[in-house]
Formats: sequence, structure tokens, C-alpha cells
Amino acid sequence: MQLRPLVARVVLLASFVGCAGAADDEIDPMYVDKAYYLAPEGPMAADAYAVMRDGMKGKVGIGKVAIHGREYLVAVKPHRQGLVMYTLHHAAEIRTIDQIDELREVRGSVNPAEAKLAAQVIASYEAPLDLTTYTDEYQQGLRAIIDAKVAGEEVVAPKAEEAPKVIDLMEALRRSLDQVSAGKKAPAKVAESAASEKKNVKAAGPKAVAKKRKVS
Repeated sequence: MQLRPLVARVVLLASFVGCAGAADDEIDPMYVDKAYYLAPEGPMAADAYAVMRDGMKGKVGIGKVAIHGREYLVAVKPHRQGLVMYTLHHAAEIRTIDQIDELREVRGSVNPAEAKLAAQVIASYEAPLDLTTYTDEYQQGLRAIIDAKVAGEEVVAPKAEEAPKVIDLMEALRRSLDQVSAGKKAPAKVAESAASEKKNVKAAGPKAVAKKRKVS
């Protein structure tokens, strides 16, 4: 028995599925791993590339590619004047939500009054999606700390605060609504511990630390 390896840098598309707008209707985001721009190799390939891009409008191609000696499942779709390739996880790599032990204790339904109040809080934070307004505060903070040390300034870490526990959910939701109505529209809190951690970072003056970026 012999294995036939895929040719490196060649994407083999086996099928095409429909998609609408910016989101792929038939590809669960749970399967998406990384994103890459695809580009033609030289002027000769550019014409075929453009024809393929326009022919794939409204479609996503599913296939395989070899990268660094490993075979990947991929999805390819048109994006502006080019094509974008997403590497995908195989189905066997995805954990189902039923496998998460902690979620077995989560209620299947909630009190209608709680749900209504939560919906009001969420609605008060609704806004058009613009991802360019979000910055990497972790990286900016790390840069500020490095610059401060280079300048000979003293960097003092903030004192860790114990995260408050939410005992009365309804009261916490009401407080959030009161903050919005009073013009104190702070970022909505899914978990008090996460909000407390962010508050600590801001208290440092020079903030904290960095993340790697991937082409997307």
C-alpha cells in the first residue's frame, strides 16, 4: 500500500457549498482554525485566479491542502479582489457541547422576568458591528510598560482585587440598567471576575501584555 501525498502549495477543491453574505451558512464557526490569503503564482496564473474568484461568488469550496508536510481540510471563498482559505478542524477534533460537564448543571429554561430583564440590558448595548473600534489593550499595555522601563520609569503592578461574587442576578441586571440610564455605559459584564481583571489592568497606568496576530 502506498500513500499519495498532496502537492505542496496546491489546493484541491472537492465540492462547493452555498453561502450568503459574509457568513457561511453551512460551515459551523467551531470548525474554523486559521485564515490565509491565497494569491496566484505569477501573471500566467492571475487570469485563471480571477475567473475562479468570480465563478465562486456565493459559494465556498471545500477541499484539502498540504502545508509543512501535513494535510489540512480547508474552505476557500472569494474575498474582495482575492480568495481567502480557512483551515478547518476535522469533525473528530470537535468536542460536542454535551461533553462539557459544567454545562450539565445549567438550567434549560429561566424565569421569564429574568430573561426579559437580561434582554433589556443586552438591547441597551446594541450597536452596529465595527471590529476596527476594538484594540488589543494587552499589547498596548505591554508596549507602554516596555517604553516606561526604557525611559527609566518605575513600573508598579496593581494590587490584585478579589472578584466580587454575584449572589442576586436580578439585582445585578438592574444595576446594569441603572448605569446605562445614568450615562455610565461601561462594557457589559458576562462575568464579574473578568470585569475585575480588566479593572486591575487599567489601574496600572502602563497596562499589560501582548497577543500574536494571524492574517485574517
